[in-house]
Amino acid sequence: MNILLTGASGFIGSYLKSDIDVKTIVIRTNEIDNCKSYYKIDSLTENTDWINAFDEIDCIIHLAGLAHSNKFTDSDYYSVNTQGTLKLANDAAKAGVKRFVFVSSIGVNGSITEAGKMFSHSSDVSPHNIYAKSKLEAEIGLKKIAEQTGLEVIIVRPTLVYGPNAPGNFGLLAKLVAKLPLLPFGLVSNKRSFIAVQNLTDLLLTCAKHPNAAGHTFLASDGKSISTKEFTRAIAKGLNKSIYQLPVPTSIMRLGAKLIGKQSMSEQLFDSLEVDSSNAFDVMGWKPPYTMEEAMNLLTKEI
Repeated sequence: MNILLTGASGFIGSYLKSDIDVKTIVIRTNEIDNCKSYYKIDSLTENTDWINAFDEIDCIIHLAGLAHSNKFTDSDYYSVNTQGTLKLANDAAKAGVKRFVFVSSIGVNGSITEAGKMFSHSSDVSPHNIYAKSKLEAEIGLKKIAEQTGLEVIIVRPTLVYGPNAPGNFGLLAKLVAKLPLLPFGLVSNKRSFIAVQNLTDLLLTCAKHPNAAGHTFLASDGKSISTKEFTRAIAKGLNKSIYQLPVPTSIMRLGAKLIGKQSMSEQLFDSLEVDSSNAFDVMGWKPPYTMEEAMNLLTKEI
């Protein structure tokens, strides 16, 4: 199978590119390094020129897009994450590409789950910010393109992705664990689902190739939920660090986060977000190849 990969220079894409021989989409010239085959574009929008990008391509894995950030406007998100995605998929379908794997976001389902409840592939959607809304609009548009053209669309909504040199909240947690012997999560008992980057890339490749994947939405996780306390302990073990978890009341940390304008971070640290990812096994027989402990053992102190 010949795969076209967007977002190859990002965290997830760099792992995926190293696993298989793919044709990559690049925007900046310095992204060409280590690309055996590539197609250069000026930007990813509704106006992108995809002529000759899909020669001999069977499947597209679409990772590229704008991540959640205060730097972007609502218009930016819809132009890149929604319209850019739909232009890519529509042009690909016209060129004869058979399959399109779209990496969306668990934010499409919502930001938290109630105690004892999980999001599943059949749960109602409730995007909680403009980033998640732009991903949902892309999902809706992709399903319409699938109906109109026969393009096989697979949607993957990952939970927080962790691994060596991961950006975002995992990167911050890993740096804290690496530098501090004390952390304030001793009383945190939430439940959150995570996925190792190695497991996510394996799932994406399975989605690209498995005959039963077409038309499905998969919520991606390692298959178990743990607390922030347990998660940071797992990071410490992977880094061969010893940490002590201080019993700081969660209410105090929530209040502190609110006072400094970090409510979103507070939500991710102290609220629950659990997913049921079992339909990946039901549909494709897929199981995460790495346990969390095995994945954390691949971390280094340079994180």
